Amino acid sequence: MIQNSKLKIQNSETLRVLGIDPGTAIVGWAILDEIAGNVTAVAYGHITTSPKNTTAERLFEVVKDLEQIIEKYKPHEAAVEDLFFFKNVKTVMKVSQARGSILLTLEKFCVNIFEYTPLQVKQALTGYGRAEKKQIQLMVKNILKLKEIPKPDDTADAIAIALCHINSRKMREIKNNC
Repeated sequence: MIQNSKLKIQNSETLRVLGIDPGTAIVGWAILDEIAGNVTAVAYGHITTSPKNTTAERLFEVVKDLEQIIEKYKPHEAAVEDLFFFKNVKTVMKVSQARGSILLTLEKFCVNIFEYTPLQVKQALTGYGRAEKKQIQLMVKNILKLKEIPKPDDTADAIAIALCHINSRKMREIKNNC
């Protein structure tokens, strides 16, 4: 089930980025537009799957909902959180399966894919790679001038991943122009 908020219109000079925080139970997603250095939140939300369903059914739900998001918002690029070390091997396996399904879906729709570790996301938003989750959430709220921190945490994480990509993209452009 997709849950979202906000919608704005895209123009021809807009870079539209889809940020994704992969998971099996909850996938956070965000659509951000960058126009002449200004970043705005277009839409954000989360995909939830039922724990009563099989892994295959849950992955299918994630893919189906992600396809709807891509078709509706037509992002140019996607930023997906890369996996980091999990203590629980069972959890990392399921997240890996969801992440693989997400990457395949993005590729199917010819969306350019960029991957960022949690460390890179934290550094891009706070300048500190070991920032706490609450610090990241507050930065997301402040950067986009939101009234409140997006919930659940997966949604705020997806916004942070998209912001990381936009900032990283700017740095790559500066470096390439030297």
